[in-house]
Amino acid sequence: MPGPSNKVAYLGLGGNVGDPVVSMATALRALEAPPQVRVLSVSSLYRTPPWGVTDQPDFLNAVAAVETSLSARDLLDLCLDRERALKRVRKERWGPRTIDIDLLIYGDERIEEGDLQVPHPRMKDRAFVLAPLQEIAPDLSLEGAPVAELLARTDQAGIIKIDGGGGWWRPSA
Repeated sequence: MPGPSNKVAYLGLGGNVGDPVVSMATALRALEAPPQVRVLSVSSLYRTPPWGVTDQPDFLNAVAAVETSLSARDLLDLCLDRERALKRVRKERWGPRTIDIDLLIYGDERIEEGDLQVPHPRMKDRAFVLAPLQEIAPDLSLEGAPVAELLARTDQAGIIKIDGGGGWWRPSA
């Protein structure tokens, strides 16, 4: 349960260049380095076909729930900083990438500020977001519809759960 001024946010992670598992794990560990962010749970990994630009390698995707005292804007900025640190280059929309971190949900807030839209405006149509989100937040609803119902409405062809839990991002002890 979040503290009085904290929010639970959901982040979508993905990549298809280099070693996406290493990039996503590194990003999650870096995101929780400041005391204002704590990773609560992480989904399994999902291998997903490319979306938008289809002539590229498959992606690996996951969703993480974080507790944060940062504002939505500051959390987005932190995510973008972590992408840059991992050499994310934005050349082509929906194109290949080493890492992608999207702010999907920030508490129950609705935000429309140019480059910051929460809930993420296209997540309801993307099985590669909804499948891992449903895994870690099965009781979550978006705009009155349960995530499982939204997922059932999407094309899930080619989406394969490849990891049996979210432990892939923590270094083994």
